[in-house]
Amino acid sequence: MPRVNGRSHITCIRLFPLAIPLRKPFRHAAHERATADPLVIEVELADGTRGYGETLPRPYVSGENLESVIGAIRDPFMEELLAIRPNTFAEALERIDALPDRDDLGRVVTAARAGLELALLDAYSRHFNKPISAAVGWLGLPGLGEPGSLHQVRYSGVLSGDDVRRLRSSVLKMRLYGLRDFKLKVGYEDDLERVQVVRDALRGILGRGTTLRVDANGGWTPGEAAQYMTAFQACGVWSVEQPLERGLENELIAIRQTSGMRVMHDESLVTMADAEELVQLGVADAFNIRISKNGGFLAAVRLAHFCRRHQIAYQLGCMVGETSILSAAGRRFLENVPGVVFAEGSYGRFLLRGDVTRRPINLSFGGRPRPIPGLGWGIDVSRELLQRYVAPGTIEMPL
Repeated sequence: MPRVNGRSHITCIRLFPLAIPLRKPFRHAAHERATADPLVIEVELADGTRGYGETLPRPYVSGENLESVIGAIRDPFMEELLAIRPNTFAEALERIDALPDRDDLGRVVTAARAGLELALLDAYSRHFNKPISAAVGWLGLPGLGEPGSLHQVRYSGVLSGDDVRRLRSSVLKMRLYGLRDFKLKVGYEDDLERVQVVRDALRGILGRGTTLRVDANGGWTPGEAAQYMTAFQACGVWSVEQPLERGLENELIAIRQTSGMRVMHDESLVTMADAEELVQLGVADAFNIRISKNGGFLAAVRLAHFCRRHQIAYQLGCMVGETSILSAAGRRFLENVPGVVFAEGSYGRFLLRGDVTRRPINLSFGGRPRPIPGLGWGIDVSRELLQRYVAPGTIEMPL
């Protein structure tokens, strides 16, 4: 039964900045990292219920970093958190959904919002004994709900900026694991050679249930984008993700017309306002929806519904170095959102040397997503593991 005895308010927020070693460095055109740096957020309610969220702020994505996220939680979010005292799950969702995606100065705070929103959804799902699917139903968006894309989509294999000698081996290993969709990081001098190596490794199956898309992370000039996108169209590449840096979306109008290549927007797509602008420009072919980037689970679901209304292809993306918290939130997204064309995430111990739960959410054979039972995100976060990877220490904010 819902608990309406005044024990639903938040008593403490705890922040765990983590440093988890990667199994090998991950490179793309915008950055190279050897350590995952997620920020885990714990919300504790007056009755002792705890909920967990996660975010990975990236300056080149939303303009946020760890310090700005911590600052945003102290202000402007703290006043909002103090006011959350729901008697029902619907009341909790109203407060959660109203969290802002910009601060008082107009700066985007979607990464900060995402971490908090996920922790609050987890906590109040457990407190009121309501599944996350009930939150999707509360949004009232037609066409959404279980089973979503769970039985249609598969997780993709992502090939980082390795040299061409290692690419073929990586593709073959992923194929042996049953993966059929691949994304290659580009934005280097040898991009054409890299795409050809992967295409040759997939020869005979590319286009027969197997796909290849590339991600430039904004690493090309308009001239390079025009050249490469024309060449990749002939190679059977499904889409080019973020060919130009954010702010150059106008340049894509002519490049798309010349190359005929589908564009997947990522760093150019942070808020709903960005989505609307891309539609107005006529360049909204496909969107990479990432829960941490786009402001949280509810915001991501709303973006997917926007795509469905405007006939835009959409995929579930992820941030490099996600723990099982964001992986589980991504799984809930797939459980409730139909029509997802590609999925990324759940790489777990394939990428990280550690995690925050003793039963990590990992990629299954063939990349098939499996449902997660239970309330909230359906995982049990370990305080011991959080303390093992926290760096430099826990930040506690009593309310």
